[in-house]
Amino acid sequence: MSRGGARSHTRVKTSRGRTPQSNRWLERQLNDPYVKKAKAEGYRSRAAYKLIELDEKFGFLKGSKRVVDLGLAPGGWSQVIRRKLPKAAIVGIDLLPVDPIDGVTIFQMDFMDDRAPDLLLEALGGTPDLVISDMAANTVGHPQTDALRTMGLVELALDFAVNNLDKGGTFVSKVFAGGADSAMVAELKRNFATVKHAKPPSSRKGSVEWFVVAQGFKGRPADRSAE
Repeated sequence: MSRGGARSHTRVKTSRGRTPQSNRWLERQLNDPYVKKAKAEGYRSRAAYKLIELDEKFGFLKGSKRVVDLGLAPGGWSQVIRRKLPKAAIVGIDLLPVDPIDGVTIFQMDFMDDRAPDLLLEALGGTPDLVISDMAANTVGHPQTDALRTMGLVELALDFAVNNLDKGGTFVSKVFAGGADSAMVAELKRNFATVKHAKPPSSRKGSVEWFVVAQGFKGRPADRSAE
């Protein structure tokens, strides 16, 4: 035990094959309690706890029967849903390969592919009552560019949700820089009864990510126009 009873801290020795940045990342991983907890509880990533904590706050998983997971890799969010909702149909998509998850249909393809929405819905066997998105663009090191690219993916995810969610459904998405911009918030409020932003405890303090939770989908625009 370290002096004063504090938790021990694992330090990474300098390696010729690693950059200082890689060393810092590895040291952070080795000392991250959520990484250790994920390993102990069988989750593929610490991101699983972000969804768990968001659900504890907003309660959107209860009763969900058909779920679409956008930006699935490495699969932590779908693992959470599978454990909490063992009878739910779950379909996920990601550009990266994802090891199989029992009870989850996985597509390795670009969500921006025109075929993607129809493939997801066909595999789901109906329309979703929950759409979750942890999609983020690969960073280029320029904060404004990175934020714009990721928000473009959020807009695509929202468009999919608005055009396919069951009435009363929920949309949960990673956003950047403190939350969705004003135009997106307005779009969310047009389509959902409640729209909230949150940064779960497991989201690192230094991270710019936040999450938007939109609940009570009012129905697809075409259906509402006919009322």
